[in-house]
Amino acid sequence: MAMNVLVVGSGGREHALVWKLAQSPLLQTLYCAPGNAGCQQLAEPVDIAESDIPALCHFAREHQIDLTVVGPETPLALGITDAFAEHGLKVFGPSQAAAQLESSKTFAKTFMQDHGIPTAAVEIVDDLAAAQAYIRQHNGPLVVKADGLAAGKGVTVCHTREEALEAVRLAMVERVFGDAGDRVLMEAFLPGEEASFHVLTDGERILPMPTSQDHKRAFDRDQGPNTGGMGAYSPAPVITDALQERILAEIVEPAIRGMAARGTPYRGVLYTGLMIVDGDPFVVEFNVRFGDPETQPLLVRLDEDLLPLLDRAAQGALENRPLSITPEAAVCVVMASGGYPGTYRKGFPVEGLEHASTMENTWVFHAGTARQADRITTNGGRVLGVTARGASVATAIERAYHTLSCISWPGVQYRRDIGYRAMQRL
Repeated sequence: MAMNVLVVGSGGREHALVWKLAQSPLLQTLYCAPGNAGCQQLAEPVDIAESDIPALCHFAREHQIDLTVVGPETPLALGITDAFAEHGLKVFGPSQAAAQLESSKTFAKTFMQDHGIPTAAVEIVDDLAAAQAYIRQHNGPLVVKADGLAAGKGVTVCHTREEALEAVRLAMVERVFGDAGDRVLMEAFLPGEEASFHVLTDGERILPMPTSQDHKRAFDRDQGPNTGGMGAYSPAPVITDALQERILAEIVEPAIRGMAARGTPYRGVLYTGLMIVDGDPFVVEFNVRFGDPETQPLLVRLDEDLLPLLDRAAQGALENRPLSITPEAAVCVVMASGGYPGTYRKGFPVEGLEHASTMENTWVFHAGTARQADRITTNGGRVLGVTARGASVATAIERAYHTLSCISWPGVQYRRDIGYRAMQRL
């Protein structure tokens, strides 16, 4: 049966999802709300904000949408899956109750403690004086986290008491993360290497996706402020086959079983942000959607139709089988606006996209872009995700940066070391 599909969101992750779904022989019509200049080349744009759940629901009913694929976390936290279900509409993404694994770090931390899932020790406070007192009594580095959603930027690694006190002040007094900073978590610092692990699940069956690694800091060698992600690659050699089995047995399976036991079965993609400490996995955070920019390298490695996978997950009917994954590696390098993740200007024409589109085994996924007349212009902090595939991580890195060198706009910034940990291991 031909399917009408709606993708919700406007970033690089959504362009990658649109790109992959557009290849499905099961597809009839593909829409994206609100999308970006890249999405609009493959899907019909819908001028509805990702957070406008009633308008999205109305559109889905009017256009007989068979499956809605939610990219970002905000609509899931607002309950888009529940609202659509009331009208008999299928959504790939967890319910509002299950989405608390990301929308509330307090909920996630308590859940992990209840189910014996390895994670860092934590102190949770909703009072500024209590937070300051804890910091002054604590020896060693701390990770200060805003409790709620903060677009991937609500985490501060603090090496001194002064840094931790300032992080708490910014969250709770200056409210730089808005209501997300009403409560803060102060976690013990885990020294190790980060990795990302995604699985598709229908609430019972679990299909692991390839491993990957994100680069959160703005500048080379992990310097500068946290961002939404400046690049990613897959596979991540820090996760061996044996370690992946442990992650599934000690983290993912207990999480899926635990959500089902609460009466809030988890359907969608579960993204586990990990810290590997001396070979042992610890959960840094759960996300209830595909990572961005990890989705870009993951989907160019997925060697099968994505649409039936997402549809079956939404129905609770996944087949218990391994995914078909190309053995090639993939790398995504994010090109960002000058000043990101701080203040930046929009509206610069992006040059070189047509030439970049001719590069072999390379895809340029749009994130913060818009079309003005006949030109593509910058329209966000993270603008493009230049993604390449190759026989090795080294080959994929070389291809991505070669393609990136063709693209420009005033003030463009990007990291020049995406994938460096994989190269060190190799």
